[in-house]
Amino acid sequence: MIVDYIDAHRHLFGVDPICRVLSEHGMAIAPSTYYARKKAGAVSEAVLVEAYAANAVFDVYDRNRRVYGVRKLWRAMWHAGHAMGRDQVARLMTVCGISGAVRGAHRTVTTRRDDRAPRFPDHVERQWGRPTTPDQLWVADFTYVWTLAGFVYVAFLVDVFSRRILGWRVMSSKHTPLVTSVVEQALFTRRRSGFTFTPTVLVHHGDAGSQYTSITFSRELREAGITGSIGSVGDALDNALMESTIGLYKTELIDVERSRSWTGRAEVERETAAWVHWYNTERLHSAIGYTPPIQHEERYRQNVPSTPEVA
Repeated sequence: MIVDYIDAHRHLFGVDPICRVLSEHGMAIAPSTYYARKKAGAVSEAVLVEAYAANAVFDVYDRNRRVYGVRKLWRAMWHAGHAMGRDQVARLMTVCGISGAVRGAHRTVTTRRDDRAPRFPDHVERQWGRPTTPDQLWVADFTYVWTLAGFVYVAFLVDVFSRRILGWRVMSSKHTPLVTSVVEQALFTRRRSGFTFTPTVLVHHGDAGSQYTSITFSRELREAGITGSIGSVGDALDNALMESTIGLYKTELIDVERSRSWTGRAEVERETAAWVHWYNTERLHSAIGYTPPIQHEERYRQNVPSTPEVA
């Protein structure tokens, strides 16, 4: 500690010169701080334990993009190997002066409904808990982000079973290529995973926007062997899980610094890539037992009995 160092050398150089030299070398301490610390006496073991615990809480909070509230941070502390009670985490968050991101009501109207266009039937009917394996149900939607260079549009595709974001794309236009490219990315993600993937039982669910009812998008699904689905009622509940994911994206990335102005597509794309990686590999999701999506998929595959080869 700096105070101990000053104690060891003050008889040779004096307190003020030592403090001045230390400050010049990046270890700033004023003589008044030194004397106040000496007057306070030795730090108790209990105070040190509390300080280390608070530091650990802040580190985990900071590592998770400073968005976790008490419930998620408590779970994250256990994942990080710190056995703490929920009330203890709440108290230490107060000590550190930190709090979770507050999720607002995000309902972004980006798709223009075309009632004249042919559309897929609703194969989901709001039964979001139905998938029991990966690649049974994918959901997709997109939102917009205002930047200094104008609006950009961010599309996502999520596997309902694992909550994993399989595809995403940022574009300056919200035309059909925005949503078709996300499907292509999701297919590429699955086919390079090393696990057997077949789209024959896969349903892709979206809303009735013109992008998802377009001939080009319908052809993209047919050629991939994916069954298309579009909500029949036409409100937020028809694609509730995707609404939830976009709400998290807006809360945890786009709105987390309200004073920030996004410069343009490149910055949004870079930061979205980092957020998606964290979301898939580290973020705890209560719907899947407070595990990250990729870990949830890996646990599923470890528990699936392998099919014996036919001689």
